[in-house]
Amino acid sequence: GGGNYCTEVIEKSSQEYNMKEFNARIVAVADTDPEAHGIVLARKIGLITLNDYHDLYDPKYNIHLITILTPDKHVQDDILKTKPSDIRVLSYQAFELFWKSVAFEARKLRQRNEEVETILNGIQDFIVVINPDLEIIEVNDAFLKKMSYKPEQVIGNKCHKIFYNIDYKCAIENRICPLNEVIRNKRPHQIIRTRTKDNGERRYVEVKTFPVWEKSGKISKFVEISRDITKEKLEEAEITRRLELMVEERTMQLQESHNKLLHQDKMASLGKLSASVVHEINNPIAGILNFSMLIKKMIQEDSVKKNKDDHQPDEQIIQYLDLMETETRRISRIVSNLLAFSRQSKIELQQLSINLLIEKTLLLNSNLFKLNRIKVETKLDPSLPSIVGAGDQLQQVLMNFVSNAAEALSAVNGGLISIETKHDRKNKQIVVRIKDSGPGIPKEDFSKLFEPFYTTKKEGKGVGLGLSVVYGIIEEHGGAICVNSKVGKGSTFKIILPLEYSLTQQSKNGGASGQC
Repeated sequence: GGGNYCTEVIEKSSQEYNMKEFNARIVAVADTDPEAHGIVLARKIGLITLNDYHDLYDPKYNIHLITILTPDKHVQDDILKTKPSDIRVLSYQAFELFWKSVAFEARKLRQRNEEVETILNGIQDFIVVINPDLEIIEVNDAFLKKMSYKPEQVIGNKCHKIFYNIDYKCAIENRICPLNEVIRNKRPHQIIRTRTKDNGERRYVEVKTFPVWEKSGKISKFVEISRDITKEKLEEAEITRRLELMVEERTMQLQESHNKLLHQDKMASLGKLSASVVHEINNPIAGILNFSMLIKKMIQEDSVKKNKDDHQPDEQIIQYLDLMETETRRISRIVSNLLAFSRQSKIELQQLSINLLIEKTLLLNSNLFKLNRIKVETKLDPSLPSIVGAGDQLQQVLMNFVSNAAEALSAVNGGLISIETKHDRKNKQIVVRIKDSGPGIPKEDFSKLFEPFYTTKKEGKGVGLGLSVVYGIIEEHGGAICVNSKVGKGSTFKIILPLEYSLTQQSKNGGASGQC
């Protein structure tokens, strides 16, 4: 039969004729009408055309199956009676059932393909399907339009030829091949590529590659989805630039505010220092002035001559002069503390014996101890090695601690001061402990002891610079100070000093509080 069914079968199967794996080839078409559509098409593509179907039995045609494409039952019956036994027959009814089923499935598949194709072509991202031989087998419209290609220019070409216009694999040029990465890691791969157009414009493309697996575990194809993210990259860069600018501006503002605060703090400290110094120095100066005026007045009134038999005025003048000397020394001590606090005093390094400095300090304060009923006990290590340091400064440190202890004990009508020295051979340093049985220091005041201008002394006794000066000196010597005190049970100050003076020692040991 050379009717419509014949035409459909030839059209749908003729494209497979040249495929090696296609073995069930159509050999001939028979119909009594030489102008039937199937006969004309068969003759056109080079198939055998016959007027009598009985000629199909000829062994020279090597026919294995006759398919009846006419509903004429007489033809079917005749073929069944006359055909050789080695030729099989597919009846019209069986063929029609099979062909309609195939056509139905083909329509569904075609409809599904059209839907998928519509979806793919509606996506603005580039979609490229590549087989394991690196050949492009499918692309969407967005790719063709953006890359200015026609389908026939892309389909069947190698991916590296289309993407980079090279005739060899990307790996040869040390480019990362997404397909190789998918095979190696057995999972989808993502990469951002930078491409420069002919006009020099740089574009950023995000490439995602997904494998399609066969049941056998092999990859049947790769689906590569590319998206131009240049706009997002530029926006991200602009946001980053703005954030950096904002951070820079904010940093400058904070720096400016910090500088202002530092200036204000310096001015406040200067004002506080000035007020304290003026107050502390004014009192002894006023005393000296009053005594000077009083002595002057006494001399002007010639009271000395009038009472030359009475030695009381001479003794009174001497007493006034002693008081003037005491007040002058107090002014000198205040100025010395200020000079030391400002670190303007000259440092002279020398070999020192801490034991000798302690003995000298105790000797200078012996009269003070007697007046205030203070007992002193010492336990000085006779094998204590000498250290390298600034003698005047360390003498000032010891003087401050001993004087403070004496003043604390004078408030409770006497007590005990014990001083101990020890050589710490393991850490190559010496330790000095100064302990008193005075009223003690509240724990909440520990953190403020070494702050400038902080003092627990009565008004006129100090400006709160003594321990600040001590802290600075010990810190500069690379040492440390510890304090331990309980209210009502006295206080203990521990001084730790390295055997050798070093300006870098401070950073190594953490400063005056690092070892405590």
